Amino acid sequence: MQHERVDVAVVGSGIVGLGVAAAAVERGLSVAIVERSATIQGASVRNFGHIATTAQSGDAAELAAVANERWRTLADRAGFWLRRSGTLVVARRDDELAALEQAGVGRLLTATEVTDRVSVLGAVGGAHLSADLQVDPRSAASSIATHLADRGARFHWRTSALGVETGLLHTSRGTIAADSVVVAVGHNIDELYPNLAEEAGIVRCALDMLAVDGVGLQVPVLTGSSLLRYGAFAGTDAAVAIRSRLALEHPEILELDINQMATERPDGTMFVGDTHHRGISVAPFQQERDSEVLHSLARGLFAAPLRIRERWQGVYASGPDDFVIATPTDGVRTVTVTTGIGMTIGLGLAERVVADLVDTHQTGVHA
Repeated sequence: MQHERVDVAVVGSGIVGLGVAAAAVERGLSVAIVERSATIQGASVRNFGHIATTAQSGDAAELAAVANERWRTLADRAGFWLRRSGTLVVARRDDELAALEQAGVGRLLTATEVTDRVSVLGAVGGAHLSADLQVDPRSAASSIATHLADRGARFHWRTSALGVETGLLHTSRGTIAADSVVVAVGHNIDELYPNLAEEAGIVRCALDMLAVDGVGLQVPVLTGSSLLRYGAFAGTDAAVAIRSRLALEHPEILELDINQMATERPDGTMFVGDTHHRGISVAPFQQERDSEVLHSLARGLFAAPLRIRERWQGVYASGPDDFVIATPTDGVRTVTVTTGIGMTIGLGLAERVVADLVDTHQTGVHA
């Protein structure tokens, strides 16, 4: 690698980094991707695989729309599984149904229409968010990486980024010269740019998830607690009522910051979750109570025993905004999704960064 020269160097092989590489490759540019692990194993594989396009608001909604198209294109080209069934939001109380009505997104469903689609208890109505997608997070990213490698992108696995300056990416295996460098390392941004992370308020968010026996879900499922998290619903008056009620009826949901949702993979396992704990550093030790609460909530929703097959912890970047794009020096961008919507907006962010950094460079404008 000592004499490697590319148009674009990317640090990080998560969805954002892969999206940057894909956008550059499609522009006919040479690309090198540096990844310190031997495989893709971060937040991009430890999630629901849910592309929650419809539930976003503001700038995130625009990025999600771009990302949605990018997911469809990459699925066709890289050959990974993509479900186009949308999302089913299950309302089990009147305030949850009111939040769906006030948000005005998706198609409202009656209780019967909900239970005809998914066997759940207690539904009083719901909504279908038709634009949403689902992938298998344990295979999608690796399929994209294989596709990019086949198109000439060079991956440097087990290689750490040591520092970045204009035109140069210094790594543990040598230096890569590049017209543009994009750093997309998620919560590890503070290892290369600690001041940037501190100024942007970026910390780590650890989450607990479970894989359980499936129930035949053909669509991702969100619940009332999900409505407190996504921009399209969280700003409604009804969301305030939901939070107040949960504080009385299910304080553990707010205490553990739970998004009760589920997605089912092609192999029949179902992912349920998830809890959230934030800090500059997060303990690697999972509390069994967290898993017990998640398991109990899922059993109560689906009225099934749901044998646990796996438990795991995910970690992603968290901050006051949906994402942070920064320019540490000329020709360099850092891009970090700072909420749990990396799969939803990451490919859109990547396209924006490449358009800003690479396209302006090609037109001769100083970036």
